[in-house]
Amino acid sequence: MHSANSWLDRFCARHQNLAIPNLMLYIVIGNIAVYLMDMFSRSSFSAMLTFSPYYIFHHFQLWRLISFIFVPSSSNLLVVAIALYFYYFIGSALEREWGSAKFTVFYGLGVLLNILVGIVLSLVYGTYQYSVGVDMYYLNMSLFFAFATLYPDLSFLLFFIIPLKAKWLAWFDAAIFAWGILSSLFLQYWPGVILPLAAILNYFIFFWNDFSARFERIRYRTSRQTLNFKRAAREAKQNKGYLHKCAVCGITDADDPNMEFRYCSKCNGYYCYCMNHINNHVHIQ
Repeated sequence: MHSANSWLDRFCARHQNLAIPNLMLYIVIGNIAVYLMDMFSRSSFSAMLTFSPYYIFHHFQLWRLISFIFVPSSSNLLVVAIALYFYYFIGSALEREWGSAKFTVFYGLGVLLNILVGIVLSLVYGTYQYSVGVDMYYLNMSLFFAFATLYPDLSFLLFFIIPLKAKWLAWFDAAIFAWGILSSLFLQYWPGVILPLAAILNYFIFFWNDFSARFERIRYRTSRQTLNFKRAAREAKQNKGYLHKCAVCGITDADDPNMEFRYCSKCNGYYCYCMNHINNHVHIQ
């Protein structure tokens, strides 16, 4: 399912100056740099970069509004290496599909939602209580939702052996989101509830047109008129030996299997016409 043309596509097309080519590459390089600096500073370097409303509001450390993007979500080298490779692969694929401007807006909007969540929580519960907790984990994970929507049947080799389609892995990704939300609700850890919801909101903003179009197609296919048409077509083929018959010349698909037939939307009823008469007939009212 490819993203349908929408106001968002038009906005990105008109504001190409917002594009940051190879954005995911820069984010991955930044994560690697911070991880290496943490190795030599016992994690004190990343502590200066995390999103902290207390230090932002009271010490004017405004760089924290952006620098938290480059803080790795784990201290385990293997986990970080796999995650960064995964993020780079997915992010690069999305940028190729969407273009740099749209991907930059997608990621930038996700970052902005994270910042808003952190500020709102700090104002409601106090900057000390929620000084840390906003990170990029769920936004980076939500990249796979977008990827699986665009390439649902692309296969990955789990453990380099087991082929799994992207749409199946997306359900596993959704289970991780659900588990994070439910466990955070149980612990009353509100950043763990709101951050994944913000990432999902960002995803739906970009794919709302696609889901709306798919819903309309499903609604049309299951409508009474469509079902009646399908039933009438089956009955016609069983009783008469053919499925389509031109209302003008009377030729059927049994007479000429290579002939194409169309139904006229301007005629009042299910009137079929061969290709010779679909554009050359009097509309029946």
